[in-house]
Order: sequence, then C-alpha cells, then structure tokens
Amino acid sequence: MNKRLMLFCLVLLILSSAIVFAHSKGKEEIILQGGKMGNITFPHHMHHGVVNDCMVCHKDFSREPGSLQAAKDKGVLKKKQIMNGTCLKCHKDRKKAGEKYGPVSCSGCHTK
Repeated sequence: MNKRLMLFCLVLLILSSAIVFAHSKGKEEIILQGGKMGNITFPHHMHHGVVNDCMVCHKDFSREPGSLQAAKDKGVLKKKQIMNGTCLKCHKDRKKAGEKYGPVSCSGCHTK
C-alpha cells in the first residue's frame, strides 16, 4: 500500500471515529420528568466535561434516549434512586471537597 493511500485511510479512520464519538455523547440538554416538583433540565454535555465517565450515571440505565424513565416505569429503578444515589451524592461530595458543585436541594433542579 502506498504512503498516500495509507495516509488517506488514517485520516478517514480518525474522522469517522470523531463522528461516532460526537454522536455518542447524546443530547446537549435532556428534559427529565420530575413529578409534582416540575421537570428537570439536565445539562448533559456539561456533565460530560465534569464527570468524564459515562458509566458513573449509566451503570444503572442504558445510554438510549428515554431509558431512565423506561427503567423507572418498569420498576427496575426506584423513583428517586438516581437523583439521591448518584446526582445529589456527587454534588454534595464535590461541595464537601471545596470543588465546584451542582444544586444540592430539590428546587435547584426542578422547575415548578
């Protein structure tokens, strides 16, 4: 294989990987059903930059659109399981460590 063709294949591989990675990040913001307290506008891409590991959240539900609500509807997840066990825990741990943190109260995320 000549050098030009190898270089072309390498560039094509890098570009296709970048496209796949960009699509795998999901929506920039996700609206989550929040019950009586109002919905939650979740800044999904912002959390990518802070958490750096999709499995921190997605260990409990798949990376497909609507999977969190579907897991709750099926009874696989309890109503506030992710919010209390993952979201608030992380925010409170970061606050305790003196790092930038997200809301630590219900009204900080829910929009009534």
